[in-house]
Amino acid sequence: MAEVIKRSKPLSVDPLKTSSTLGASLAFLGLQRAIPMMHGSQGCTAFGKVFLVRHFRESIPLQTTAMDQIATVMSADENVIEGLKTLCEKSGPDVIGLPTTGIAETQGSDIHRLVREFRASHPQYAQVAIVPVNTPDYIGSLESGFALAVEAIIQTLVPHTRHAGRRRRQVNVLASAALTPGDIEVIRDWCEAFGLRAVVLPDLGDSLDGHLIEAEHSPLTLGGTPREEIAAMGDSVATLVIGDSLKRAADELHLRTEVPDYRFDHLMGLDACDRFTQTLAEISGITVPARIERQRAQLQDAMVDSHFMTGFLRVGIAGEPDLLAGMTEFMTSNGCEVVTAVAPVRAESLVRLRCATVQIGDLQDLEQGAQSQHAQLLVGSAHLAPCAGRLGIPLLRAGFPQYDRLGGFARPWVGYRAARQALFDIANLVLEQHHDIPAYRSVFWSGGPRDREDHPLPSQSRAGVVRH
Repeated sequence: MAEVIKRSKPLSVDPLKTSSTLGASLAFLGLQRAIPMMHGSQGCTAFGKVFLVRHFRESIPLQTTAMDQIATVMSADENVIEGLKTLCEKSGPDVIGLPTTGIAETQGSDIHRLVREFRASHPQYAQVAIVPVNTPDYIGSLESGFALAVEAIIQTLVPHTRHAGRRRRQVNVLASAALTPGDIEVIRDWCEAFGLRAVVLPDLGDSLDGHLIEAEHSPLTLGGTPREEIAAMGDSVATLVIGDSLKRAADELHLRTEVPDYRFDHLMGLDACDRFTQTLAEISGITVPARIERQRAQLQDAMVDSHFMTGFLRVGIAGEPDLLAGMTEFMTSNGCEVVTAVAPVRAESLVRLRCATVQIGDLQDLEQGAQSQHAQLLVGSAHLAPCAGRLGIPLLRAGFPQYDRLGGFARPWVGYRAARQALFDIANLVLEQHHDIPAYRSVFWSGGPRDREDHPLPSQSRAGVVRH
């Protein structure tokens, strides 16, 4: 059990946290024909959009209620109603997500009342689902905002039913913010290997990867979870919840549908993959397919191959709680030692991490901890690259955002194959950092016949090379 250390500084020097409003917007981007509209200033939306575009390398539909100085002081209610009307008229979306920002929350804006007023004044747009969610960006982080949006989507779009199991081959998957689009694809294929059809909420794997259209820009999301499939989640035989941050959303779905759920903190590493595989086998009644067993054997072989590099490797990790949980478990289960861990916000799952302490703080805290604990590897977002450069140790990029490498957003981390690749990547980073110590040569050899040898003996060329 880890000791969670409270934030000790009055401000973030090198911020790790990403706002909860951005996290909620990211969740809405996983729905089909949807668009998030942040209730705040244009700057709040523009800043978040830049982050998303640089990370996913995709066109990101994102709108704003554009609160200016007068609306902020007097009232921004009309901005919300006019914004909803404009989006319905021009784009005709299936779903509009309406997360708030810090300025709207500070003003005291009641977005639930504003949605009711919009419904009353514009009944012609009753077919458009509007999902309001309070996500002040001075509370929580990307992960908590994402989870609040998923909970609000379930409250708005999933009806109360008692038809659990009517679709015997359908399972629900609640996917946390720690999962990449590549992870979503892995989980979908994992379920299909057992003859199950997964309804993923939200489906970032379908909406934020692999779309090329003739138009330069789409005002709505391409791909994602269809609205009618969300409404039919009560017919599924089971719900698979990936990420501790989604426990309130899972409770809400179970309350509405009574579909039995199976909860996992993460799906990284051999033990977590085994638990998920066993669960799928029990739900489907099908024995584990041979190709899954083959992938498991390959991971075991990779663990043997890389244990010289991963054993006793001292690692520093910074990330949101769900990502931190998965990474810590993965590292420690492969012989690494997590010597410093930093999370932007507190979460109940942090006390279960397999490390001594977890600091609630920023990247400066991680750098200081890594330096004092002599860390040999850092794990975190692209924001950690300067820190790794100053410390002179390698960085394994994981989490949000990743703007200095292509394909980071699509990289899978869950499943046997992804764990195998992660092990190879860690081992290669360690190997690249090895320093060869030149062979010792006695001063008594100086000027002797050995110094005049053109080609040293093979035994001499290898002697003294130390790997550490």
